[in-house]
Amino acid sequence: MNDIVRIDPGKRFCQAVVRGDTVHLAGIAANVPGGIEAQTREVLKKIDGYLKQCGTDKSRLLFVQIWLRDIARDYAGMNAVWSEWVPQDAMPARATCQAALAAPELLVEIIVTAAR
Repeated sequence: MNDIVRIDPGKRFCQAVVRGDTVHLAGIAANVPGGIEAQTREVLKKIDGYLKQCGTDKSRLLFVQIWLRDIARDYAGMNAVWSEWVPQDAMPARATCQAALAAPELLVEIIVTAAR
């Protein structure tokens, strides 16, 4: 019996993996041009979709890692969009860091762990 479910497997990783009541989403990045607000909205929309596929939603977030290309420039804009999206009564643990992302046009990447 396979108790691990893999969603959208690719050549090097899956977009989501579920084991038991825990959901892990890979680093989700935007594929839209624009500033930090537009990219953050796109990433959060993708996260909503993957969480739904996994049988959960953003009210069940456990831990979120947010990676920004330029934290000094983009932290406030990302946080504004984040605050509109995340349920105020279900805040996860969260870390936000600066990182050189996979492509120069990427401004934000988000990794999620959630409960089902």
